[in-house]
Amino acid sequence: MPGRAARRLAAPLGVAGALAAAFAYIAGVDPNQPGHYPACPLLSRTGVYCPGCGGLRGVHALAHGDLLTALGANALAVTGYAAFAVLWAVWCARALRGRGGAARPWPALRAAHWWALGGLVLAFTVVRNLPFGAALTP
Repeated sequence: MPGRAARRLAAPLGVAGALAAAFAYIAGVDPNQPGHYPACPLLSRTGVYCPGCGGLRGVHALAHGDLLTALGANALAVTGYAAFAVLWAVWCARALRGRGGAARPWPALRAAHWWALGGLVLAFTVVRNLPFGAALTP
């Protein structure tokens, strides 16, 4: 039985290991210092903040335990990180019970969910680029 549980948890633990390595790298290499990471092409060419702008700074702040700075860098990305953590926990629970797996680790989302998510990302992007949305810029 323990071997079966280990096999079921291999994919979620592999994903967790890869993300832990990425978080550790970003924690050690500060994205606030120029020259470590490439600039956002949309921001550098147009001056428009994309929905991902500030995401690395948010990860760096989270890795150092500063939730408020992370939210200030990119609130949408931090919310996405939290949602992923919840989905990852669901994935682990389903894997331990023998449901789901690498092919479909969590319940399927309907088209309406994807449209709503796309609308949220679009609204976030538009608002953060308007004068009254300056609090959402990194």
